[in-house]
Amino acid sequence: MKPSKQESESSDEENQSLEFKQGLEEVEQALVALKERYQQVECDRNLQGELQQRASELRQSKLPEMKAELKYIQQQLEVLEINLESRLFSWGSIKEPFWQIVRFSGLGVIIGWLLKSFVG
Repeated sequence: MKPSKQESESSDEENQSLEFKQGLEEVEQALVALKERYQQVECDRNLQGELQQRASELRQSKLPEMKAELKYIQQQLEVLEINLESRLFSWGSIKEPFWQIVRFSGLGVIIGWLLKSFVG
């Protein structure tokens, strides 16, 4: 038995509504993750500024204890720099553009070979 036109339209509307709700939830989750990431970056930048200021103060001191603290601060700065860079550029954020470049540059090479074979 074939479903009536009205039943299939109702089913389509339910599917669209469900897809919309799922899409909206995904967007909300992405927004929450983005806000969390932004707060983390701001905290790391503030900490980085404080550590850089403390490191410049310690460079003027000649005491051995201060040199050990300076070395520790430099290590912390390196860790913060890596965290800031790695979180801003993750594989997920560059995956699509990377494959677009691979795809279209590969097509360009193939088209170039075809044109060269026709001309030459």
